Amino acid sequence: MKTLRLLLLLSLPVFSFAQSGDPHDFKKTTQVLDLSLASKGDFTTVALSLNRLHGLGQSHRFRIGYGLRFTSAFGSNTDYRTAPAKLTSGTESIVALFSEDIIANIDTIRFSKTQINSLNISINLEYAISRKLEVGFNIDAIGVSFGGNQRGTFTANSPVRSSLSGTTQEAKPTAFNLLLISDSDRGSLNSEAYIRYRFTPKLSVRGGLGFQFNEYTTLRKLTLENDRFRAKNAMPLLAVSYHF
Repeated sequence: MKTLRLLLLLSLPVFSFAQSGDPHDFKKTTQVLDLSLASKGDFTTVALSLNRLHGLGQSHRFRIGYGLRFTSAFGSNTDYRTAPAKLTSGTESIVALFSEDIIANIDTIRFSKTQINSLNISINLEYAISRKLEVGFNIDAIGVSFGGNQRGTFTANSPVRSSLSGTTQEAKPTAFNLLLISDSDRGSLNSEAYIRYRFTPKLSVRGGLGFQFNEYTTLRKLTLENDRFRAKNAMPLLAVSYHF
């Protein structure tokens, strides 16, 4: 199953909890400063974001907004797979979202250590179930990434392309990030599906699932004229937020 399908499913509670009732005087506009940590042991992300959310309708329960997020992602012994959708799915259209991987086209580079920093504009959706409990989803849309070059071991999946297997290749973080469709995405993008609990009107915590795309570009074209390789990591997350 493609990873974006999982994120879409996780975001369904944002809409399914919507219910009729008396309007409440939730704030029409709110800003949120947020620090999150997501990890699965061998891969971890720390993200600092500033978001502005606008309440819709009479109650302002449903909110849509935008933000700026800085994410630092680092891992050990991480496999980065062939990234372009035209190779992984055979198409760069919306069909890629529902297509199975073309395994024969997918090569890997294993890096013993990785670290990518990204600064992205994010899209945010949130729904207030009550004054204490909220559900939400956010995803990076466009931005830039930077970090040090890394050396890793390249492995070609097909025996026909085995001449480069086992060689050491150098790569750098893909500089430009852009949200498109599933494997058509480019660069390093962060997204989260979460439940928020407010201790006070200004202080809250979030828990949920973070999903991270990270991408390196090799300094030379490898098999199938490809130089882009991506790692996808789904991780539990915990965050603390300040509302103002």
